Amino acid sequence: MEFDKPVIGGPCWAELGTSDLQAAKRFYGEVFGWQCGEPDPRPELRGYTVARLADAAVAGLGPLYRPTQPVAWNVSFAVSDADAATNKVVEAGGTVIRGPMDIFDEGRRTVALDPSGAAFQLWQAREFAGAQVFNRPGALGWVELATRDVKRARVFYETVFGWSVNASEWYTQWGLRGMDFGGVTALHHRFPADVPPHWLPYFAVEDVDAATEVAVRAGGRALQEPTSVEGGPRLAVLRDGQGAAFGIYQTETEDEQNEQDQRDRRDEARQ
Repeated sequence: MEFDKPVIGGPCWAELGTSDLQAAKRFYGEVFGWQCGEPDPRPELRGYTVARLADAAVAGLGPLYRPTQPVAWNVSFAVSDADAATNKVVEAGGTVIRGPMDIFDEGRRTVALDPSGAAFQLWQAREFAGAQVFNRPGALGWVELATRDVKRARVFYETVFGWSVNASEWYTQWGLRGMDFGGVTALHHRFPADVPPHWLPYFAVEDVDAATEVAVRAGGRALQEPTSVEGGPRLAVLRDGQGAAFGIYQTETEDEQNEQDQRDRRDEARQ
């Protein structure tokens, strides 16, 4: 993700809905070093907890609010007007599950499905803008849509959010203002037929292999073992003890970033 704070149209928050809130707090505390302090005291939120790195909010952990709600990570995208954005979702072929509705004084939210059935959230910030850090170890750094209809997804999200598309023959990336923040992967034959379309958050770590080992020891498992992507980072896809999937990727060191910047400048000079 190439921006370091919530941007209108971009991902601003990742939120876990889980069947065992205490177990989730322990698991992610071990994997990412999150500090999960006192839960929100408001009874309507049923123990919802903001996870932090030092004093910075990085993600939310909450209970399942409906019997049909799956244990899963959810991604929220920042909008300036939740009502107007909700109308765009419907006009573009999406489905509204809940909202728009006020979440106390924090903001206004809509829960929706894209045309393929992938869930996501719209967030109009008031007192709470979203994650306070991105791209650092333990913080959100990338979001990826898994879908069986990449072409339709591109049209839908471009219409709703105005995202730019940077597509190669093997991967499509989303961007805003020239900054990429996510991508799309096709749910092709290598994925089990019962895997539904979904958004997957990726959190940064210093060492993917070590973080994977910690997650497995803490009761999770690896859905995709650590692997190095050609031209990209080292990453893995994991599942926590209650079944929620999430990704991790390895952050670049300052030396690696400087080397990449030098390569980019050389490439530009050749053009």
